[in-house]
Amino acid sequence: MSLRDTIEERLRTEFTPEDLEVGDDSLQHVGHAGAQGGGHYSVLIVAERFRGRSLLERHRLIYDALAPLRKDIHALSIRALTPGEI
Repeated sequence: MSLRDTIEERLRTEFTPEDLEVGDDSLQHVGHAGAQGGGHYSVLIVAERFRGRSLLERHRLIYDALAPLRKDIHALSIRALTPGEI
């Protein structure tokens, strides 16, 4: 299983999202000095669990869910929305 698939699986399990897109953007960063320590990923996640939470709280929830993978992720771009924010 790829790291992208593992990220997606963890987020689906943790948040039961209505929509989830995980992109592996690593190829766009080839040669970037920090990229050798892990990949670059983007996440668009729409979940009810984010309702009433600030942007910072939403991001912390995602970082906590992905904590075991932290050493493999160099950069993570996050868009965390509620169903009404789409």
